[in-house]
Amino acid sequence: MHPEPFDAASIRIQPIDWQSTMALRQQVLWPQKPAEHCQLEGDETADHYGAFCADHLLGVASVFTQDSSARLRKFATAKEHQGKGVGTVLLGHIMEELTTRGYRYFWCDARETAIGFYRRFGLEVESDRFYKSGVAHVKMGTLLG
Repeated sequence: MHPEPFDAASIRIQPIDWQSTMALRQQVLWPQKPAEHCQLEGDETADHYGAFCADHLLGVASVFTQDSSARLRKFATAKEHQGKGVGTVLLGHIMEELTTRGYRYFWCDARETAIGFYRRFGLEVESDRFYKSGVAHVKMGTLLG
C-alpha cells in the first residue's frame, strides 16, 4: 500500500540499517539483477538514510566516508514517487549533515541521466563517461562548506 499524496514538507529523513535499503536499491537501480548485486562492500559500516512519509519508505541513500570525503552510493527513490521532491529533500539533508560533521568533499558516480539533478546541488562532472553493468555514468563532485 502506498501513502496518500504528500508534499516535500511531509518527508522526514532518518538513519536506517543497510538491510532496509536493499529492496528499493534493487527495484529502482538494478531491477534486472539479483538482490545481491545491490549489496556493497562496506555496507555494514556506511551511513544509510531513508526518506519517509508516514511509515512508508520512499527513498534511500548510502554514504561511505573516508578521511574528509564522503561518497554517495545507491541513491534511489521509488518509481511512483520520483519527480515529487523526495530525492531533493534526501540529498539536501545528507549534504547538510556531512557539512556539519566536517566533511570537505562530496562525490558520486552519477548515471548520465541524473547529471542535471546533481548539478542543482553544486556537483560538477569530473570524469569521462564510463559504464557500470552497461549503464553510462560520470564521476561528479563538489566541495562542502
